[in-house]
Amino acid sequence: MRNRVVIATKFGWNIQDGKSVGLDSSPEKIRRVADASLQRLRTDHIDLFYQHRVDPNIPIEEVAGTVGELVQAGEVRHLGLSEPAAATIRRAHAIFPVTAVQSEYSSGPATPNPKCYPPSPNSASASSPSAPFGKGFLTGTVNTDTVFTDQDIRTTIPRFTTENREANQALVHHVTMIARAKGATPGQIALA
Repeated sequence: MRNRVVIATKFGWNIQDGKSVGLDSSPEKIRRVADASLQRLRTDHIDLFYQHRVDPNIPIEEVAGTVGELVQAGEVRHLGLSEPAAATIRRAHAIFPVTAVQSEYSSGPATPNPKCYPPSPNSASASSPSAPFGKGFLTGTVNTDTVFTDQDIRTTIPRFTTENREANQALVHHVTMIARAKGATPGQIALA
């Protein structure tokens, strides 16, 4: 069996002057991001092109159709969605097959949405878990004393407020105790 590199990248953020200012999954933006990614990655195709976050201003059917056009052009091979609702997956899949669904999945203070697994009995979508370390909780880099910079995405996620970080310490402590009993780190337990 030979090794194969899979190139996956995402679209969907509106980046201006190096900062995210919202979402943009318009067909024009998807095409521009695909072209720019192909150039930066020095490749002729993207294996898996994820919509990073569902854009409420653009129907998912347009998104799936646009990625389908990129597949027909040979620039992209598969469509992925990050953090979608089950109904969104079904709607997209009706237009173009959704190959992978990425959701945060960790033994830490985030739990996946069980309604996303599986999206439908006839779907071939695979689960692509992300953030197995709970975005820092299970590496010991996030605790009640952590101060985030203004640019840190975690400042926009409710579980990272000071109050919620305090509440989540019980779970972090539990995972840490399991890790100690096994002679492992909390991160190793999270991956296991």
